[in-house]
Amino acid sequence: MKPLAGAAVIGIGNEFRRDDGLGWATIALLRARKAQRPLPSGTELALCDGDPGRLISIWEGKALTLVVDACFPPAAQPGRTHRWRVAPGEMLHPAAAGRQSTHGLGLAEAVCLADRVGRGPGRLIVYAVEGADRSLGAGLTPAVAAALPFLALRIEADVRLDAARGLAGPGSNPGARNSDMLPDPGTWRPRGAP
Repeated sequence: MKPLAGAAVIGIGNEFRRDDGLGWATIALLRARKAQRPLPSGTELALCDGDPGRLISIWEGKALTLVVDACFPPAAQPGRTHRWRVAPGEMLHPAAAGRQSTHGLGLAEAVCLADRVGRGPGRLIVYAVEGADRSLGAGLTPAVAAALPFLALRIEADVRLDAARGLAGPGSNPGARNSDMLPDPGTWRPRGAP
């Protein structure tokens, strides 16, 4: 089996469902910044609708996978961002039907399926930004759009730090999903957000 290498940053969503386009908007911002802030070699920036087969094909063989998506919890605070590092053996819990995801099968099901067939992501970090509006239409709401610049900085830092650890030599970049890459604030809100 080939050793895991590189990183995949996957934006999940639908750009025609307002804040559900957050994942795609994040990838667009990272691509636009690439000239001034190049990411390490082997970093793939990908768009996905959340289909488990497509997710698996993007992260397969990558040492680090970062997934970015909008979420819509019952008491959402638009723009509030969550970051999880999925530990070895830890399972993501599927969202209750229709409550937090606009996708049929979600990330949790994709990870579980991939793990069972030996095609799971290497280390996994999930970013979820709370949205306000998932109705038909284009464009993010102001609070969600305000979260994008800091979110892009966090993602760039995660990818660069992971690449630097990989260059440190064998044993410094284990293939397990647990990671202590950055101090994990868990949740944050952009400055000036309501």
